[in-house]
Amino acid sequence: MTLKEITKRFQRLIARKALRVCSLIIKFLPEAAVYSLADFLARVGYILAIKQRKIALESLSIAFAKEKDKIKIQDIAKLAFQNMAKGMVELIYLMERPNLIKERVKIEGKKHLDNALKQGKGVIGVSAHFGNFPLMLLRLRQEGFKTNAIIRYARDEKIEKYFQQKRTSLGLNTIYSQPRKVCVDKSIKALRDNEFLFIPLDQNFGTGGVFVEFFGRQAATATGPVILAKRTQAPIVPMFIIREKDNTHKIIIEPPLYIEEKEDSQKTVTFNIARITKIIENYIRSYPQEWGWIHRRWKSQMKT
Repeated sequence: MTLKEITKRFQRLIARKALRVCSLIIKFLPEAAVYSLADFLARVGYILAIKQRKIALESLSIAFAKEKDKIKIQDIAKLAFQNMAKGMVELIYLMERPNLIKERVKIEGKKHLDNALKQGKGVIGVSAHFGNFPLMLLRLRQEGFKTNAIIRYARDEKIEKYFQQKRTSLGLNTIYSQPRKVCVDKSIKALRDNEFLFIPLDQNFGTGGVFVEFFGRQAATATGPVILAKRTQAPIVPMFIIREKDNTHKIIIEPPLYIEEKEDSQKTVTFNIARITKIIENYIRSYPQEWGWIHRRWKSQMKT
């Protein structure tokens, strides 16, 4: 076993232990103390998570170098760390108290989702790793929507098992992104059963996707939402969750998008993925502290 593998195993062990300890503590904390804990974790994380901090600052510089100075970029990075910590802590807190979710999370534009589902083709909800998006899914499930979410496996199997059990107990259906064929088959079935399928579309996709503009730079992007919409005729509904100053949340559901056909299939896919990506970018520009900047979104480069 290499030193790198040993280090990864140690880091994952620490993460599992920290999750268990935090989960136990959060169960018994009053709500105000939960957010104080999150603020503490964010400050410590920003200092100690050197690699993640570096990625966040680099990503913010790519996106906003022409618009924001270094100090503003650092401020956004700190707020993003704070929101990630708040999201993690409050999610654990609210999963133990699901009766509180409705009063903490309001919905704007629910009629768009209702009307889209009336077509009987299912709905593809697109968003990003933006705000406390798992909480958004829990809230939509409580509203009566049969909710499926496509997610990647967590790097740590035991942490993934913990959250998967929690999601299932609260009525969310997990569709893992791999194996790909299984993912596609389950996604199509959910849509044909007129259910809601959630797909985040803001991660570097490497090979197999398309390159579209994101903050003025080409970014490798998955094509799943458009491919599935073409196969099932399901409308695509963008949606985002935003944290308010009092730590309540607002879900904004946009009007449905329908596939615009171009000269050929490839151009159709690329054009429509670019449309969705532009909506995601607009929300990130408006609420930059809500996005997960610790991901290398522009890692893959176009071949010249």
